[in-house]
Amino acid sequence: MDFALPPAAVIRVSRGTFDPARLDEVERMSQETAKYLVPAINKLPGLIKYFAAVSPAGSLVHVSIWDSDAHAEQMGSLKEMIVDARKAGEAAGVQFHPIINHAVSWTI
Repeated sequence: MDFALPPAAVIRVSRGTFDPARLDEVERMSQETAKYLVPAINKLPGLIKYFAAVSPAGSLVHVSIWDSDAHAEQMGSLKEMIVDARKAGEAAGVQFHPIINHAVSWTI
């Protein structure tokens, strides 16, 4: 992937942990929430790229790249994320950690 990021680009990182014995349940939940998260997130201005991943070690991450901090902050009020997906994640045993936006320092 060869591209230049805007000078104000940020990386938003959302993390969660769960009992690895619940991996199958968390993976199913991740796939199910994608059905409504993808269209909702795609409507937001400023999104450059979005990744969601589940690890057998008991970790779940959502990493997104935005053109600005203001655009990244839209995720904090997106109902599909903060209400629906959070509820589904917690029902599957995911404990969420504080979300952090990081200004991009450098890229390769």
